[in-house]
Amino acid sequence: MKKGRHSKILELIQTQEISTQDELLLELRNCGYNVTQATVSRDIKELKLIKILSKSGKYCYAASAVKSIDIKSNLESLFSTSVLSVDYAENLVIIKTVSGMAQAVCTSIDAAGISDILGSIAGDDTIFLAAKTSEKAIGIAANLKVISIYDKN
Repeated sequence: MKKGRHSKILELIQTQEISTQDELLLELRNCGYNVTQATVSRDIKELKLIKILSKSGKYCYAASAVKSIDIKSNLESLFSTSVLSVDYAENLVIIKTVSGMAQAVCTSIDAAGISDILGSIAGDDTIFLAAKTSEKAIGIAANLKVISIYDKN
């Protein structure tokens, strides 16, 4: 069932411009898959979907390339267009994005495999990264600020 759903997700994102989890959820339900938002969220993470700029100018889901250079390029691209600020508090790194882009940016960060990040949570416009230590959070925030052209802190 999961493999079939994953195949359907890949088919949907190749044939349609799907830019939100809600849109993907609706399309899956229209195809007969009775899924929850949490399931769709896990599927997106497991499939390592990313958001790319489509020809129409919308950020839409796409299958990610596993090459590290592509992951780095995608992270830099998303940061340069979507991240408003990067800060830290204790062992947390807090990233503010333009509305609707936190999950895409967070997925790119997860795909980058930064070893000092224990986990991440993304909302609509905010990402929380849990670092191993406060010192690691400072370093992560500093590195991420470098690729964020919007951050003025």
